[in-house]
Amino acid sequence: MMHTGWILPAMVLAPVLLALISLLLHSPRAILRLSAFGTLSTAALSGFAVWRVFRQGPMFAAGHWFMLDALSAYHVAVMMTVFSVASLFGISYFREETADGRFGRRQSRRYGSLWFGSLAAMMLVLVSNNLGIMWIGIEATTLLTAFLICVHVAPAALEAMWKYLLMCSVGVALAFTGTLLTAASAEHASLHGTDVLLWTNLRDAAQFLNPALLKAGFIFLVVGYGTKAGLAPMHNWLPDAHSQAPAPVSAIFSGFLLNAALYCILRFLPLVEAATGHTGWGRSILVVFGLLSVLMASAFIVTQCDVKRLLAYSSVEHIGVMTLGFGIGGLGTLAALFHMLSHSLCKTLAFCCAGRLGQVFGTHDMRRITRVLSIAPMWGAGLLGGLLVLIGSAPLALFTSEFLILKAAMDRGSYVVGGLFLVGLAVVFVAVLRRMIAMACSPAADRTSPLQTHRAESLLILTSLIAMLVLGLFWPPPLMRALAAAANILGGAL
Repeated sequence: MMHTGWILPAMVLAPVLLALISLLLHSPRAILRLSAFGTLSTAALSGFAVWRVFRQGPMFAAGHWFMLDALSAYHVAVMMTVFSVASLFGISYFREETADGRFGRRQSRRYGSLWFGSLAAMMLVLVSNNLGIMWIGIEATTLLTAFLICVHVAPAALEAMWKYLLMCSVGVALAFTGTLLTAASAEHASLHGTDVLLWTNLRDAAQFLNPALLKAGFIFLVVGYGTKAGLAPMHNWLPDAHSQAPAPVSAIFSGFLLNAALYCILRFLPLVEAATGHTGWGRSILVVFGLLSVLMASAFIVTQCDVKRLLAYSSVEHIGVMTLGFGIGGLGTLAALFHMLSHSLCKTLAFCCAGRLGQVFGTHDMRRITRVLSIAPMWGAGLLGGLLVLIGSAPLALFTSEFLILKAAMDRGSYVVGGLFLVGLAVVFVAVLRRMIAMACSPAADRTSPLQTHRAESLLILTSLIAMLVLGLFWPPPLMRALAAAANILGGAL
C-alpha cells in the first residue's frame, strides 16, 4: 500500500485549471490546441499514477477520501486514451468551422472549458473512495457534458440536451437513494460519520452489512447509474445526445462517459456479493440488464439510416456486452474489462470518422454517404474498419472479448443466456454489414471530388486500426496483469 499527498488531487485539479485557461483565450485555434496538449499533459500525469499503482499498489490521499486502485487505475488509463485521441481529432474536425466562423470565440471557449470540466468530473468519479463524492462526480458530468451537446445551438441539439438532463438527473437521483441505502446497511458495522461512505471500509466490513438494505440499494443503483450508462430500457436519451453532439463530444460520451457510470455500479458489486454470501444475486441482475441491452439495441440497429444514431445504439449494445460479462463473472469479468478498452478506442475512432464524413457529404444519412473509400479514403477506411471491429469481425479485438464472454456463459451452463447473446450479435453483424457494403460500393450521389487527408490524421486513423488488430491477436503481458488485477477486485480472478 502506498500513500501520496498530491498526485490524486492534481489529477482532478489540472483539468480544472485548464478549463479556466480556456475561458481566457481569444483564438479558437489556440483553444483547440490547448484541448489537445492539455489533455495529453493530464494523460502523462495520470499515466504516472497508473504505473505506480500497478507496480506498488493502491494510492490514497485526502484522508483516504481519494483512492486509486487497480480497478480505478485501469479505468483512468482507458479514459485518458479516449480523451487524448478525441482531442487530437477535434483539431481537424473543427478546422473548417473555425475558418468560416461557425466555431468562433464564444463556441470555442464553451467547448474548451466544458471539455476540461467534463474530464475533471470523470476523474473525480474514478479517484473517489468516498461513495458520496463519487456520486457528486457523476452528477457533475451530467451538468457539464449536457452543454457540450449544443456547442452549436440548434433545435434538435437543445431537445437532445434537455432529454439528457431530465433522464440522467432522475437516474442520478435514484443512484443517490441507492447510496443512502448502502450507507444505512452498515448500521451494525461499527462505522461512524463519513467513514460509512468510504468504499474500503465497506469492503472490509462487508460481512456485517444488512443484506436486505444492500439488495434494495443495489437495485436503485443499477437503475440509476444504469440510466447514465445507457443500459436498456433506460437508454432513451442516448441516441439523441450522441447524434446531435459534435463528433469529438460523441466520442467521449460513447468512449468513456458510459463507462464511468458503469464503473459506479461495479464498485458496489463486490459489496453485494460479499454481504449475500456470494450467491450471485447481484450478478444475476447485471446479466438481465446486459442481455436486455444487447437484444434491444440489435432490434433498433436494424432500422437505422443515420450513421451517428447507429453508432449510438451500438454503444447500448456494447455496454450491454460489458454488463453481461461482469454479471457472468470469472473469465467474463476479464473479458468485459478488455471489451471496455477495445470498444472505447474503436468507438472514438468511429465517431470521429463519421463526424468528418458528415461534414464532407453534408449529411449523416448512410444512404447518401457512398463511395467513401474513393471520396475520403482515410476517413472512409477509419469508419468502415471501426464498424468491422464493432460488429465483432474476427480476428479483431472485440471478437476476442465477445468470444470469451460467450465461453464464460457456456462454461457456467448458462446456455439460454449464451444463445440469446449470439442471436443479438448475429442481428447486429448482418444489419451493420449491409450498411457498410452500401457505403463502400453504392454509386456516388453528389460529391465526387476526393478529400485530401493530413498526414497526422492518417497516422491517427491507421494507429487506431492497427491497435484493434493487434489486440485481437495478442494481449501484451502488462495488459494481462492490469486486467487480472482489476478483475480480482470484482471477484473475477480466474
